[in-house]
Amino acid sequence: MKKKVFNIIQIGDKSNRLSRLFDIFIAIVICANILVTFLQTFDELALLFPIFHVVEVITILIFCVEYILRIWTADYLYPDKSEFRSRLRFLISFDGIIDLLTILPFFFLSGMVIFRMLRVARIFHLFRLNARYDSFNVITTVLYEKRNQIISSVFIVLILMLASSLCMYSVEHDSQPEVFRNAFSGIWWSMSTLLTVGYGDIYPITTLGRIMAICIAYLGVGAVAIPTGIISAGFVEQYQRKSSLSNIKAADIHEIAEIFVDKRFAGKSVEEMEEAEQVTIFLILREDLSILPQKDTILKLNDIIVIRGENPQ
Repeated sequence: MKKKVFNIIQIGDKSNRLSRLFDIFIAIVICANILVTFLQTFDELALLFPIFHVVEVITILIFCVEYILRIWTADYLYPDKSEFRSRLRFLISFDGIIDLLTILPFFFLSGMVIFRMLRVARIFHLFRLNARYDSFNVITTVLYEKRNQIISSVFIVLILMLASSLCMYSVEHDSQPEVFRNAFSGIWWSMSTLLTVGYGDIYPITTLGRIMAICIAYLGVGAVAIPTGIISAGFVEQYQRKSSLSNIKAADIHEIAEIFVDKRFAGKSVEEMEEAEQVTIFLILREDLSILPQKDTILKLNDIIVIRGENPQ
């Protein structure tokens, strides 16, 4: 019984009809809960508040039952751990925390402000519906594969923000001591300028300050474009990879093989190996990464390459 329940409540199991129906049902429940949460903020709908409350109670009860079932079946989700450790692992996982934050505000809504703010967590419940499907996987894969470049670009933005804030404070403090009172005021201005928000509550009035502001604004356009370009390139790589793999015909599956890169192939480029071995390389598996091969991509020791050829042996 526990195994059947686990298979049903797993999101994204396309092979199980009951699981797909459960996904649809949970999606409707989540949307109804979020819709009611928004509608309860309209005073014009005060007459419907009792109905909204009933819908909220029913949806929260469904969330509670689902949360308990997921804790109960957690040992199937983490089969390599003991029953206690698997349940603890689920409780501290992203899904477990979101499920808990979805339930807590209902019971503590009249308490502290922090609990009322947790109602926003219900929206993040929608991530669980898409977490096992291709569209969400592409996003998470791109962010994971490009994490080092994204962190580097954010670091560059922070450096520019600190440098520009100190420069603007040094130039404008004497002319606007009440506006640029300290370096933090400069950080607020640099943030709104570098990120092209431009609130206009703080702005330079000196000639030198305005010249610096023009240069910093141009730098901000380039700085914001760096992570955008990195993520866009990652999306293109992912969709090209999926397109390349989808072009493989079912009849050609017997010509597909996985090759472990040893000393014979390590150090060679993709183009060199394809010409020498008369094969086509579709994918390179390197540790936790899946790399779309380019002609000049260098193969490394212990890589696994997916190839197609007349003699894949």
